Amino acid sequence: MLEQDNKKYFLHESSYVDEPAQIGEGTKIWHFSHISKNVKIGQKCNIGQNVVVASNVQIGNNVKIQNNVSVYEGVILEDYVFCGPSMVFTNVKTPRCEYPRNTSNDYLTTLVKKGASIGANATIVCGTTIGQRAFIGAGSVVTKDVPDYAMVYGNPARVEGWACACGEVMVKREAAELDCNRCGTHLTIK
Repeated sequence: MLEQDNKKYFLHESSYVDEPAQIGEGTKIWHFSHISKNVKIGQKCNIGQNVVVASNVQIGNNVKIQNNVSVYEGVILEDYVFCGPSMVFTNVKTPRCEYPRNTSNDYLTTLVKKGASIGANATIVCGTTIGQRAFIGAGSVVTKDVPDYAMVYGNPARVEGWACACGEVMVKREAAELDCNRCGTHLTIK
């Protein structure tokens, strides 16, 4: 365990953390990962193997980032977000090698709200917001904002249903009324 800002976290010997960075107590950073400068990572996060977290990224508490994910500048992950293996964030809408976008002003903000889950190999196009507790299906391409509790999948991703905070698919009772058969939660979708 390393001591930083009076907090303890685990950093595998093959990984790097550029200073300054803030990493919360109980966070684990596994093999071959790189945390860039000015990153803020909350408590009890799990950063998998071969993860890159670019400068100025903000990651909340209890976030799980699976192997082979790059979290680029402009991405904000709130608490309890799950990023599946090899999913992709972008940060520039019109990248060009000859005309590089390399300032913070060029990077669009992508916000992933509390409790959202992103499936393996999904692509999240920059400038989008993924709502609270939303589910993004494996391999999906998200090109526009995703509502709270929505289940989206496909290319481009479309709303195909609604998910409860507990993870169950919700049952439509009336036009905008949803119920969870597992935990009894009732939602009204706007």
